[in-house]
Amino acid sequence: MSYDRTVRLDSNFDDTVTAVRAALADQGFGILTEIDVTATLKAKLGHEMEDYLILGACNPPLAHQALEADRSIGLLLPCNVVVRRDGNSTLVQALDPSTMVTLTGLPALEAVAAEATQRLDAALDALTGR
Repeated sequence: MSYDRTVRLDSNFDDTVTAVRAALADQGFGILTEIDVTATLKAKLGHEMEDYLILGACNPPLAHQALEADRSIGLLLPCNVVVRRDGNSTLVQALDPSTMVTLTGLPALEAVAAEATQRLDAALDALTGR
């Protein structure tokens, strides 16, 4: 089962992060958290790895609708957007919102997942120029 929505870009990491923030904001997502996995693993474990950033994105109206349908859905909200280097490319990845419907089987989440998918796809498409 595929659980991600991914685009591959030829832009550098820092430019991609800036573009991702703007594309998400244009679709109503704010960034609530940021985890620099590269820096954390270096500081805590001395481990070197490629650029890897997790952005905790949230669209409050969609999150509210999902939480009204199921208070435990916070475990599955499609909030994390990963920006990471992969060879000479930068990947941008988001959880496929339909995953929360598939895993819970709750029809009340279908409309939320559909709108979240539309918004995430629009943000990802903006990054690729589609």
